[in-house]
Amino acid sequence: MPLQNRVSPFGEIVAAAHRGRFTGNRGIIHDPATKTLLNRRWSSKAWITCVCEFRGRRRKVMGGRSWTELFFLDEATSFAAGHRPCFYCRRDDATAFRDAWAKGNGRAKPYATEMDAVLHGERLDGRQKRLHPLHIAALKLPSGTMVTSGGESYVIARGEVWRWSFAGYSRASASLADARLLTPPSIVNALREGYP
Repeated sequence: MPLQNRVSPFGEIVAAAHRGRFTGNRGIIHDPATKTLLNRRWSSKAWITCVCEFRGRRRKVMGGRSWTELFFLDEATSFAAGHRPCFYCRRDDATAFRDAWAKGNGRAKPYATEMDAVLHGERLDGRQKRLHPLHIAALKLPSGTMVTSGGESYVIARGEVWRWSFAGYSRASASLADARLLTPPSIVNALREGYP
């Protein structure tokens, strides 16, 4: 039976059979004895996305009290949920993200804690996912941006729309006329500035 540690674009943490390409965390939010989540869904504003394999290290998932391993289908999913690249295991990606984020948001190169503070305000509305209005047509959003329409999640990729699921993407013909932005606006700005 899968553990409750797969993250949707809405930031929800659910049990699903598909692991995904990335791991990450929001601090310690589980009980290692039962491998179940606590009532809180974060214990830190540093929501990061890590690689699943790093220097041959192996972890027992939810086996200790160091951090709660969460899993994402891909980076677009982790961005939509409000996570950023890890400066430890993904230094090159994190540096490229920081540079694009700074340029896209008109800031000097920020510390990770500064990005985390902005992202925390953009990702949550109380305990729920904050949805943002679209100020341009969905198909004009940069690749990797995720939106929601009719309760479904979609990624924009090279001007095309793809429906998200834990198993992967499928081509979609949704109009997205009523779409709302899932990816935090500051991350959309980083994508617009060339973060791949």
